[in-house]
Amino acid sequence: MKRKYYAILLVLLLMLVSACAPAQRADGSTGGETSAPAETGGQEQPQKTKVNFAVLSGPTGIGAAKLISDNEAGLTANEYAVTVASAPDELTAKLMNGEVDIAALPTNTAANLYNKSGGAIEIIALTNLGVLYILENGNTVNSMEDLMDKTLYATGRSANPEYVLNFLLRENGMEPGLDVEIEYLPAEEVAAMMVSGKAELAMLPVPAATSVLLKNGAVRKALDLTAEWEKAGAEGVLTMSCVVVRREFAGQNPEAVRDFLEELEASILYMTENVKEGAKLVVPLGIVGNEAIAEAAIPDCNMKFISGGAVREHIEPYYKVLFAADPASIGGKLPDDSFYYVP
Repeated sequence: MKRKYYAILLVLLLMLVSACAPAQRADGSTGGETSAPAETGGQEQPQKTKVNFAVLSGPTGIGAAKLISDNEAGLTANEYAVTVASAPDELTAKLMNGEVDIAALPTNTAANLYNKSGGAIEIIALTNLGVLYILENGNTVNSMEDLMDKTLYATGRSANPEYVLNFLLRENGMEPGLDVEIEYLPAEEVAAMMVSGKAELAMLPVPAATSVLLKNGAVRKALDLTAEWEKAGAEGVLTMSCVVVRREFAGQNPEAVRDFLEELEASILYMTENVKEGAKLVVPLGIVGNEAIAEAAIPDCNMKFISGGAVREHIEPYYKVLFAADPASIGGKLPDDSFYYVP
């Protein structure tokens, strides 16, 4: 009887232990374990793609300021390592050695790099139209023809500004260097000369032009070169800045490129619609040095977001104008079909 009693007691004890123990799942885990933090809803968050993204200070980088700010807050789909450079050649070398995956560049630099690299990059978006202005300490220049026999200080040698200026002078019957003397200097030096009154005429992009106007009330916008481009009847749209991607990176990370384009479009829209708030973003990022200058410059940056098939429609006529004026301006030939990114 004792043995029977102990056997019954043992069975009861085993049943009690079994009832209290957590059930084991097929994966070996038990019902008492937590497989994911509560805030994720029990699902793992997708891994973010790391993207090395670079912009230039000034108008080429302003449109991306909200994207960069959101990235720092961890709000972007991709994880961006951001570089802000002061000159295009700093970025072209990094694109070629793989240090940069996506970069904002002047449009002529993009075509040059494509041709010289054997097609290692693709253009994925256009971001800025015309941003060039002729400034005057005085009131004698009201048309391109009024530049005849004058000295013009300018920035942008061997880049979009020089090619645009030369084209417009020739379209108005003047030869650069003969009918108009042009002195190319760094933007900071040209701006300082205009502010001090040592120079009467200058060609500058925003925000450098904006800085001059704020610092010297005697200086005025004499000519908007985007308007002069349209007056000349040139084909295409004067388009100064674009975004390119390394072909290898785009092929391996199509979703990351798609997410980037969506985030860049949203960033440009934010910067154009929230000028005061946007101006506060660019200074700590090193894109513009002064908040007041940034706020005044953003409306003149002519920011747009153009992607997909519309890129070629907008930029190719402009490239044809540059090629006709100087083939070297875009690397000796027009970019072919594979330059234009197809999602």
